[in-house]
Amino acid sequence: MTDFLLELRSEEIPARMQKAARQELEKLFRQQIDAAGLTAETLDVYSTPRRLALIAKGLADETQAVSEERKGPRADAPDKAIEGFLRSTGLSRDQLVAREDKKGNAVLFAVIETPGRATRDVLAEAIPAIVRAFSWPKSMRWGAASTSTESLKWVRPLQGIVAILGEDLVPCAIANIDSGFDTVGHRFHHDGPITIGGADDYIEKLRACHVIVDQAEREAIVRDGAAQAASAAGLELVADEGLVVENAGLTEWPVPLLGRFDAAFLDVPPEVIQLTARVNQKYFVCQDAHGTLANAFVCTANIDAHDGGKAVVAGNEKVLSARLSDAKFFWDLDRKTKLETHAEKLKAIVFHEKLGTLADKVDRVAKLARWLVEEGIVTSSPERGGGPPRSGGGGVSADRTDSAGTHPPSVSSSTSHLPTGGEDLERAALADLAEQAARLCKADLVTEMVGEFPELQGLMGGYYAAAEGLDQRVADAIRDHYKPVGQGDDVPTAPVTVAVSLADKLDTLVGFFGRTLKPTGSKDPFALRRAMISVLQLLQSNGLRCGFHKLFWQASGKYQAYYSAAENELFEFAVDRLKVQQREAGVRHDLIDAVFALGGEDDLVRLLARVHALQAFVETDEGRDLLAGYKRAANILKKEDVASDAAPDAISLSYTPENAEKALIDSLDSAETRAASAVEAEDFEGAMAALASLRDPIDRFFEEVTVNDENEDKRAARLALLARFRAAVHQVADFSRIDG
Repeated sequence: MTDFLLELRSEEIPARMQKAARQELEKLFRQQIDAAGLTAETLDVYSTPRRLALIAKGLADETQAVSEERKGPRADAPDKAIEGFLRSTGLSRDQLVAREDKKGNAVLFAVIETPGRATRDVLAEAIPAIVRAFSWPKSMRWGAASTSTESLKWVRPLQGIVAILGEDLVPCAIANIDSGFDTVGHRFHHDGPITIGGADDYIEKLRACHVIVDQAEREAIVRDGAAQAASAAGLELVADEGLVVENAGLTEWPVPLLGRFDAAFLDVPPEVIQLTARVNQKYFVCQDAHGTLANAFVCTANIDAHDGGKAVVAGNEKVLSARLSDAKFFWDLDRKTKLETHAEKLKAIVFHEKLGTLADKVDRVAKLARWLVEEGIVTSSPERGGGPPRSGGGGVSADRTDSAGTHPPSVSSSTSHLPTGGEDLERAALADLAEQAARLCKADLVTEMVGEFPELQGLMGGYYAAAEGLDQRVADAIRDHYKPVGQGDDVPTAPVTVAVSLADKLDTLVGFFGRTLKPTGSKDPFALRRAMISVLQLLQSNGLRCGFHKLFWQASGKYQAYYSAAENELFEFAVDRLKVQQREAGVRHDLIDAVFALGGEDDLVRLLARVHALQAFVETDEGRDLLAGYKRAANILKKEDVASDAAPDAISLSYTPENAEKALIDSLDSAETRAASAVEAEDFEGAMAALASLRDPIDRFFEEVTVNDENEDKRAARLALLARFRAAVHQVADFSRIDG
């Protein structure tokens, strides 16, 4: 068994590409040796800014000989058929073997013997194939050969190849670069070539020349060294694993160093300072014992300086100071203009060609945010917002039409319909704040700071609002209205923020769906799946009581004509996202289907309460037995063509019922009333308990009663009884949709 070393040396490989490059090198190498019938005991891949390296241990000295038998045509087949078979095998006619098949016919077989090959020869062919097949996010051609599209492409100009099997060179050439034993060390700490003896001494020889090949080791040096540098100054490093990986990818000999910047810059929001240091300079920032940002940073040098890094730190301090000066200039300049004035510029920015400008969107969001508060869907008191549905606003709205049979009126910002009273005055004030926050929530998009750092949108608007002296609830809503952004993000709970965030996402969903710009397959250019998940999180986490249909219709505003055609699609989209979200939370999707199948249920809070109670019930013995009884009853009714949506016929018995029949009737008399009352009170556990009382009576009914009796009256009455049983169960969920 022999070890193999491959190093592909080039000019600097971008740090962001190195992880994928290691994976690509391993994948391509495995493909090559697998195809040759070779295996490696271990395979390690490394990267530095200037090289990709692979060490394969335990390779056999040669591949195994292979004997392959291939069946051909019959011996008496036409000459053209036999000639074609010979061409495919590379054999002559006299090398074929004739054998009898089961029918006694002579069939030709080719026995192809492939001798073993020296592993070095296999690798000599594999290396150029790997290099030419390598996939980079961006690549380039170079030199005189670059005039041809057939020339080699690589992330940066390829400069050298080391390929050693055991102690022997694996000879190969790529783009006039011959493989050899020599590589180079650190750009500043070592001059001249380094001769590598093989895989065993590669890592340590380079370490002696100030190159740490193992990226994991460099990451540990950056992570631990940066933390130690901060600690030595009495500070704490703000952890940033992405920055650890990036600095390790930028250096071959990382040396973390602490620097300082003028404390006057701390007047700038800390997120701006951190982003300036991180994005522009790849620096870590530090905080004091109280968690406040300190005027210190940690940079990662790629040199072990003789002066302990003083000159390096001084240079980095100068560069960061210039960057922070720019940031402070933007901060001061933006605050000279009120957000309301900034927002005027949104009229010149197109949100989408079919949905108008950003100013148009802001206007729609502001009206919808106000409506959410005025209707009592979002309130200042969580217990009120999360309680039972209110008349006129919260709660289910399966039927969106008014008394005249038409759709509800468009959103209005008027508050004249609000009744008087302390609570209503509070609601009106909250509605004013929600509308104000919504009208300013996108204003920071036209500021200098967000133009420089788009990642700070929303956040800077919150800072500018606070600096302007606006209500803190407005500032917080502007800051957080994009949340939640994906799973795991914080879900807003402050009422003003919730109203603006929900309105913003509802407007986006309804607008794009109404204009037939919904996601298709894996494509979701407007992030509508994420927006819907965020809507679900806002509704669920805050216990907001309103049906999907009512929310979507109100959000459609002046686009109601377009939205009407997409209403069902958007509702189905919401249900699909709900299933995805709840599956991750351990909720069965068939139970969601079972509740939705009843129709008229689109209040998320109530729906999930019903689903959770249902899941707890069907996982008990009583639930499983009742489900089995339901399935049996449903199958009989289906066979007898008794529709599932048909109301059970009134049962007038013309005969004396059997004891089991009477017991089921008595149980239904009690369970139907109890279950209906429990559902009305949203006591779904109580509704399940009422259904559980039907378990024994339905089992006894099937054991003792013949449904398809010869007596037509008995048969009709018993089918009606089963239909009544089915209808009682359907008060809670459509059990036919439940698996099992």
